[in-house]
Amino acid sequence: MDVTQALLLLKEKGYKHTGKREQMLQLFSDQGRYIAAKDVLEAMQPDYPGLSFDTIYRNLSTFVDLGILEMTELDGEKKFRFSCSIDQHHHHIICLTCGKTKHVHLCPMDQFNDTKDFKIIGHKFEVYGYCRECSND
Repeated sequence: MDVTQALLLLKEKGYKHTGKREQMLQLFSDQGRYIAAKDVLEAMQPDYPGLSFDTIYRNLSTFVDLGILEMTELDGEKKFRFSCSIDQHHHHIICLTCGKTKHVHLCPMDQFNDTKDFKIIGHKFEVYGYCRECSND
């Protein structure tokens, strides 16, 4: 997903194109990592001084519902990033310091053999650690 694709999807789903939404999407494009709603608000307040946390969060929720953004929880805080452009099923390794992610193409669900008593509708597998730049190794 990129900004242009996201704006087209919003338009297709009946949402208005606003400068705030475009700037918010551009921020995610520029960052290329998971970021918190408070970081979005902080980055946008110089251009939109009256912008509220509720407006940010409402838009983030819409973006997640439309598949524009992915959401995860790190240290008890919801964080967001652009949805992956990889069509294949995969998971992520996420740096706890900077939020950088790396794709993992192994899936632990492949190990589950006895699921006949369950209708599985989804799953999530994330590995947390520190990237090379943040680990000081």
